[in-house]
Amino acid sequence: MSTEAPRRWEYRAVEPPTELTKRESANPETRMTELGREGWRLVETVSYDGGGTKFLIFERPLEDE
Repeated sequence: MSTEAPRRWEYRAVEPPTELTKRESANPETRMTELGREGWRLVETVSYDGGGTKFLIFERPLEDE
């Protein structure tokens, strides 16, 4: 049996960028790359009932204080 403490996580919810019309999503690749460099990884998307992505959910291990 392991005596290690369970890993703790922190989360970030990011709205996908939108085009000028504010109705269509823009390519989030640049923002996702920035977050990846900071140690975040995409784990889930939250969508509107009628379709379309409302949030991108990222996680990363919580640094020990």
